[in-house]
Amino acid sequence: MADTTLMSIPGQVDPVPVARDITPREDGRVDLIGLPKKDIAALFEAAGLDQRQAKLRAKQVFHWLYHRGVTDFEAMTDIAKTMRPWLAERFVIGRPEVVEAQHSTDGTRKWLLRTADGHDFEMVFIPDADRGTLCVSSQVGCTLNCRFCHTGTMRLVRNLTPGEIVGQVMLARDALGEWPKGRMDMPDEETAAEYTADGRLLTNIVMMGMGEPLYNFDNVKGALQLVMDGDGLALSKRRITLSTSGVVPAMARCGEEIGVNLAVSLHAVTKDVRDEIVPINKKYGLEELLQACADYPGASNARRITFEYVMLKDKNDSDEDARELVRLIKKYKLPAKVNLIPFNPWPGAAYECSTPERIKAFSNIVFEGGISAPVRTPRGRDIDAACGQLKTAAEKKSRAQLDREAAEAAAAQA
Repeated sequence: MADTTLMSIPGQVDPVPVARDITPREDGRVDLIGLPKKDIAALFEAAGLDQRQAKLRAKQVFHWLYHRGVTDFEAMTDIAKTMRPWLAERFVIGRPEVVEAQHSTDGTRKWLLRTADGHDFEMVFIPDADRGTLCVSSQVGCTLNCRFCHTGTMRLVRNLTPGEIVGQVMLARDALGEWPKGRMDMPDEETAAEYTADGRLLTNIVMMGMGEPLYNFDNVKGALQLVMDGDGLALSKRRITLSTSGVVPAMARCGEEIGVNLAVSLHAVTKDVRDEIVPINKKYGLEELLQACADYPGASNARRITFEYVMLKDKNDSDEDARELVRLIKKYKLPAKVNLIPFNPWPGAAYECSTPERIKAFSNIVFEGGISAPVRTPRGRDIDAACGQLKTAAEKKSRAQLDREAAEAAAAQA
């Protein structure tokens, strides 16, 4: 039985930003996904290989894991056949378990995933004409309790590990068929045409799924370093965005140690309203947050900070709010753009979405202030995959029901 003890919810004290221990695998094997090359080498050496051989094998295995996406040691054709069973006895190549996969009518895809120790979380893929964005979760649940966000109605169970975070990217590549093809044991005979991916649909990653990434800083950093590693998943840091609700003390570290684009869940321009809808504002106020944005390493007109702003009827959508937003951005001289997000309703929500006319008027005022303020088109609403809607609902369905639905879907496709 999985340990479902809840982590404490922070009041004036931040939650400890490291992962609680996960339940070890029953077979005693170690999952290599989420580990950098040096850690894989250390494991191999501890398991009995000499230092030189451990380093060589780690380099080979790392390439197969992160560049080729294999999930079986037998597929590692440049490793001796006698060595492959030795690896399989001691190690495993993990992926989050797919509990349920849903497709929206607009092409958005959502996966309900399960960790090896039985906790559920979600990820979403959003295809567009010129890009494909994977929305990645960093925690099981969330601790911030933002009032407009469905995920915020969950309690935080635990942080996801580096392997569970990078595993989402790898699982998406599995589903999209985006691993390079070709054989590694005959490099002289492998042509450029053979060494290709089928499509390259996944172009961008946003840490905007379940959880607050900066409350799981070390694990998010470890996962994104693997994503950005040129010998690994090799995605440019310019194509990765981390979204925070305003964990000010970790923002500078994010810019310095990870170096990805920053998005901030702003959602209000006055203390009273932001205190209500984004409670972390009571700890790190607007001025402190905006100064941290102004100081964010690497921010420039070429790499603007994105402010996420959910449009809530009669709460934060007035002309005065729009003008104050422009004033604040200019006051702090921020290289910024604003994403206006129509509120995505969910059962029990305390708010309504602003009218299309009000959203357009708000957008126009911000644009006239010289700041880009596009209105985000809601995606995946029919499968609860839109912004603010993620919340695992596995408890509503038995495993037998999920299995029946999967079988029916497979039969329908056949």
